[in-house]
Amino acid sequence: MAPVTGESLNLELEMFGISCQDDSVLDKMVEQCICNRLQADEMVQEWVAYSTTKNGLKLTVDNLEQFEHEVLNKKNKSKQSFRKEETHNRTRDIHSLQDLIKAEEEEENLLDSYSTPAKGSQKRSLTTPEHPHSKRSAALLASPGLLLSPASFSSSVTPSLKYSQRGGKGEVVASFGTVQGTRWAGRKAPGAGVQLELLEGPEDTLQCSYKYMFQRLRDIRDVLVENIEELGESLRHHFKIEEFSPVSLPAQDSITVLGQICCDGNGKLNAQSVLLEAGPEQGGQQVPVDLSELREYSLFPGQIKTILTFWSLKMEMDEEPLNVLVACGPYTPSDSLTFDPLLDLMNVIVRDGPDVCLLLGPFVDSKHEQIEKAKVTETFEAIFSRCIESIVDGTKSTGCHLVFVPSQRDIHHQSIYPQPPFTLPNLSKDQAQRVTLVPDPCTLLIDGVTFGLTSTDILFHMGAEEISIGTGSDRFSRILKHMLTQRSFYPLYPPVEEVNMDYEKFQSFGQMPVAPDVLVLPSELRYFIKDVVGCVCVNPGRLTKGQVGGTYGRLLVQRSAASEDGKRMSPCLAAQVVKI
Repeated sequence: MAPVTGESLNLELEMFGISCQDDSVLDKMVEQCICNRLQADEMVQEWVAYSTTKNGLKLTVDNLEQFEHEVLNKKNKSKQSFRKEETHNRTRDIHSLQDLIKAEEEEENLLDSYSTPAKGSQKRSLTTPEHPHSKRSAALLASPGLLLSPASFSSSVTPSLKYSQRGGKGEVVASFGTVQGTRWAGRKAPGAGVQLELLEGPEDTLQCSYKYMFQRLRDIRDVLVENIEELGESLRHHFKIEEFSPVSLPAQDSITVLGQICCDGNGKLNAQSVLLEAGPEQGGQQVPVDLSELREYSLFPGQIKTILTFWSLKMEMDEEPLNVLVACGPYTPSDSLTFDPLLDLMNVIVRDGPDVCLLLGPFVDSKHEQIEKAKVTETFEAIFSRCIESIVDGTKSTGCHLVFVPSQRDIHHQSIYPQPPFTLPNLSKDQAQRVTLVPDPCTLLIDGVTFGLTSTDILFHMGAEEISIGTGSDRFSRILKHMLTQRSFYPLYPPVEEVNMDYEKFQSFGQMPVAPDVLVLPSELRYFIKDVVGCVCVNPGRLTKGQVGGTYGRLLVQRSAASEDGKRMSPCLAAQVVKI
């Protein structure tokens, strides 16, 4: 910004045909430019506009003083008030709020030093070395909820009214097992002695990010063929089948064929569009399947049509049941970035003291209104780190073990399936001992009980593609049985458009290594708890449903020995789905 001089003002005046030979007038205009932070051209334009309204007022020192009083001073006041209002309305994060409060306290201390003791004591209590912080600053630093203040993330600081006015808080909406008289609390020493580990070894577990979008169609085909052959071999041994016949071989006698269900077009599967695609060993061709004579069936694209058996794990009985809490995001209402539902969940964790908390994403939901409209004032990674930090610090007193599962909807994380685990480099050593970061999907072994976890909504995806008739069971049970018999967390092929599947990694990390005791699969569909072929399947729902509160799940599990007849025994003693 160039300094204003009498010469520059004279040049601007000449452009409007105004001549000024009086140095005192030019000096007065320079003074007004400096006081009001105006450039030479701005000053002259303001004067020309003012003099025109005054019928061609002459340029004199007296008229300039009148001009300053009527125009410049009023304009300067409006700028100051606008600046003050802008500063007041500006969105602040938690650090700027702390700086503001600190500045206010210093100002109060300065005023107190000039006030009388009586006046100072009425205003605020004296600060001593033992109590250096005021209640306000202490509350700000101690409360984990303030880390999740909406002002930290968005210009919309109004909490969600629908969520705060929700009804049925803490109401149990679904139950399983014996729940009468059940005490929903952790062990006497929460978190102590809980053994939690991924079922697979480190070399067989997805532990870090990987390169994707490099797969070839040939690689996808090889993965699908290997799945067909592996599952077919298990079927052949179990049912004592000598061999599978090629699908294209004409035969008058009944034959046994093996293949994958697919559709004859790009539309939705129906009874007239079902094809069976065989593997290379059975001819590799597609043949139509006639379903008209069947009384009941249930099919979906990608299904390897077979029936599998299950096995159980022989384990010793534990003394005390394990309390496991399960919750799935989003953790904010859709109309606000206030983490009130998450804070309520943390209060539940502190109250009940579960041994293990399984927390599934999304934590920073890509489908949130304010994220879609780019109204956040921090990076997504910063919001996520603050969210996790609040959960870890807010539940420290309980000693419970926290398991974090990513979601395809976590905007700060890689949207690929299978999905690598989160990375939290800022966790301290003590915090890291309580936290386990796992991929989606994964199989966990918690005190000898096998948990299968996935945050991808496979129930919704398969429900839209499955066709069935006369099966007699409800849709959820059919889909769950398909997943367990296919031994896959995502047996649907082709996947829906929003799932970015990497089949090379899916072959290694997307299958069920064993039949889980408990299968957790959150969904947009209605919550439930079901026993499907010996596996307790839980859809805990989502913690928020739009602008209102949702649900979470809790389970009491205990390692169980196999029954005398060798049948699979469920380790789940009781389970509930509860409104937040």
